Amino acid sequence: LASIVDKINIDKAWHIITLEDPIEYIHQHKKSVINQREIGINSQSFAQALRASLREDPDVILVGEMRDLETMSNALTAAETGHLVFATLHTRSAAQSVNRVIDAFPAGQQEQVRIQFAETIQMVISQFLVPSKSSTSQCLACEIMVANPGIRNLIREHKTYQISTIIESNGCLGMQTLDQSLKSLITHRKIDLRIAKRYAVDKSYFSH
Repeated sequence: LASIVDKINIDKAWHIITLEDPIEYIHQHKKSVINQREIGINSQSFAQALRASLREDPDVILVGEMRDLETMSNALTAAETGHLVFATLHTRSAAQSVNRVIDAFPAGQQEQVRIQFAETIQMVISQFLVPSKSSTSQCLACEIMVANPGIRNLIREHKTYQISTIIESNGCLGMQTLDQSLKSLITHRKIDLRIAKRYAVDKSYFSH
């Protein structure tokens, strides 16, 4: 996320607020103005910091981690009101990330949250570091979901279990499943088959 923030900082004259625990990379002002807040020092929680940041007229908000319902709710509100929001979750796939947010809300609110989330989500990237062939370094494998109309409909209709099918068939939009990413690493001789199968969602994908 730090590299994404830096790219925006280089290209856009925006106001960026980052909420981190802890701050790991210090950004310098370039085209953008960046205010970095550390949880535990500048604010008591991500939820509190996010709520306060909305009063500072930011263009971009980075949430280091969405740990609770209040933070997720505030992040959705921020996205709905026109802010570009980046956030992290500890999940293993795009579908799991979507479900994690929706399931955090009480059952009576989840239908409305699905609609809100479907309208605001732009992209989900799930990242894994896997051992390289040499075992002296690691390679990045990632699942990429871009929120096209098909993805948005699946979220609204509570059919997130079908998201991987949409991802797999839309490489032209920059999407890829984790297994497709692993297969590409094999093709480029970055990792071996044994490692790919260890991290694969569907091990049979590597049988052909």
